[in-house]
Amino acid sequence: MNQPYDALLIVSFGGPEKRDDVIPFLENVLRGRNVPRERMLDVAEHYYHFEGRSPINQQNRDLIAALRQALDAEGPALPIYWGNRNWHPMLADTIRQMRDDGIKRAIAFVTSTFSSYSGCRQYRENIDAARLQVGPGAPEIDKIRPFYNHPLFLEATADRIRPSLPAAEIVFTAHSIPLSMADGARYVPQLEEACREVARLLNHPRWSLVWQSRSGPPTQPWLEPDVNDYLRRRAESGDRSSVVIAPIGFLSDHIEVLWDLDAEAAQTCRDLNIEMRRAPTVGIHPQFIRMVRELILERMNPAKERLAIGSHPPCPDICPPGCCPAPVRPGARAPE
Repeated sequence: MNQPYDALLIVSFGGPEKRDDVIPFLENVLRGRNVPRERMLDVAEHYYHFEGRSPINQQNRDLIAALRQALDAEGPALPIYWGNRNWHPMLADTIRQMRDDGIKRAIAFVTSTFSSYSGCRQYRENIDAARLQVGPGAPEIDKIRPFYNHPLFLEATADRIRPSLPAAEIVFTAHSIPLSMADGARYVPQLEEACREVARLLNHPRWSLVWQSRSGPPTQPWLEPDVNDYLRRRAESGDRSSVVIAPIGFLSDHIEVLWDLDAEAAQTCRDLNIEMRRAPTVGIHPQFIRMVRELILERMNPAKERLAIGSHPPCPDICPPGCCPAPVRPGARAPE
């Protein structure tokens, strides 16, 4: 094995772990973004509903523990570090520790599946900015390619949905983003292809892709329909058959999944007399953990087969210069 890396870096969004963290965390997330303060305070209430603690940090700890076990058992032998975009452990602090530990070159796994500015390019910019902040001696860091069509991700997603079947329809959800961001990326086509492949694995002919968790000013167009609007229109047309809501756009069951789906969408379904089940996200499903290891090995070994299913080849290791540009207007990435 040609092993050009000496560490694995997990890069994630971050989240508050106590009530006093919530506002500073949200101010970090929304700094420089065109999001009304009223929207920020509304989102803060979602966190307060859970005592100010986002599940995302613990979910990352669980991910690291599962990866540690897999790498210890099967290799490659890499120390694992973890840094966040918006809350502790902050990315620059982690990269500074990596430098102090003598790490020269790391491979980064970002907890985001689909290609968009906020889900891919911005994380690469975050890594570059953190390395610049650390200064001389900061390790080189290469991001693992997007994996939306990797068979192990799709199999793990299908396996999470399977126990909630039978149902008349699988309603897949993903984070809404501004149209100006979506127009410059393959976010929507990638999600459509992933949903189609998961439905095929489940042999389930009826599915839809809808959106959740939009933020930003009402005047700015975002991807639609919202999951609640979709459910209401469905009922208005006379269809109150059962649904499984599957948050394919999220890797873990964090606040936006717990609040927007388990609270708001579930209440919408109760109001409409629609039977609803919510499928878990992939989390630390064994196939997902296996996929992360496979992606590490793939990047270390250029001759290794690069797996993908569907109508498109695997994403490239190095993104083209113009991919996933920032939205034309100041956009907002709602907190996770």
